[in-house]
Amino acid sequence: MARTITISAAQTGPHQPNDSRESIVERLIDLVEQGAKDGAQLVVLPELAFTTFFPRYEISDEEELDQYFEAEMPSPNTQKLFDAARKLNVGFYVGYAELAEEEGQKKRFNTAILVDNNGEIVGKYRKIHLPGTKAPVAEYARQQLEKRYFEIGNLGFPVVEALGAKIGMAICNDRRWPETFRVLALKGSEVTVIGYNSVAVNRHTGADEHELYTYHSNLTVQAGAYQNANWVVSVAKAGIEDGSPMVGSSVIVDPNGQFAAQTKSLNDEVVTHTIDLDAAEESRRLMFNFEKNRRIEEYGIITSQRGVSG
Repeated sequence: MARTITISAAQTGPHQPNDSRESIVERLIDLVEQGAKDGAQLVVLPELAFTTFFPRYEISDEEELDQYFEAEMPSPNTQKLFDAARKLNVGFYVGYAELAEEEGQKKRFNTAILVDNNGEIVGKYRKIHLPGTKAPVAEYARQQLEKRYFEIGNLGFPVVEALGAKIGMAICNDRRWPETFRVLALKGSEVTVIGYNSVAVNRHTGADEHELYTYHSNLTVQAGAYQNANWVVSVAKAGIEDGSPMVGSSVIVDPNGQFAAQTKSLNDEVVTHTIDLDAAEESRRLMFNFEKNRRIEEYGIITSQRGVSG
């Protein structure tokens, strides 16, 4: 009998700056409820799901900045989401801005958690590939200041055994780097879950690049799925958020790189698919059998903690 897990990709439309946490959490609960109605065991939500994408702003006041962050999880703002998912017997992945204290220092991370159907956090990931700049660039039409507000993730790329599957975790820009999928696959991932907020316009010029950037978003996860014999669930916060158009196209991709499900709108939308976890077994055993097919020593390739070089 095939091993399966039913997963919903729960895309949200935009979160405007004046949207309250309470109203956003209610929308997320609605999406989780829709996923549960569709039979999902796991609902995947976007990156920075509880707020607008604040790294587009230059924020100098620390107290103002802290309002976008969660110092604990679940927090008073988000507890209702955990309660609803537990009641529905559904797990979820969700991204948020994390305020942490480590080694006596205040640190901020772009974080995602994996929550099981008992409402328990079973996995945590902090984004490694931070895009953008530390300081605003005057000539840019739109800013991307993740490097200003977030530390580089320090938890590595996790693979969590939960809900009957081996689940890898990543966030947004990580999907553009092939080593993300490769590291997760080498750790045994069967399904990689990713939330993202990606602009649909050229931040240098302000030109509309929605078609191209959507193509890039799809291309990265299709390649990552095929080249690593993984399922990939990649979920957007989409639409026009405070005047900034963002890419949609939330997808569930099979190990052949084909779409099993894809959203059609730029609004709150759920698509669901029952994943056959054994579907990639032949690829893992033959085409992408890393142990048998990567004869590193035969080609004089040296491996190190920094990667692979020839």
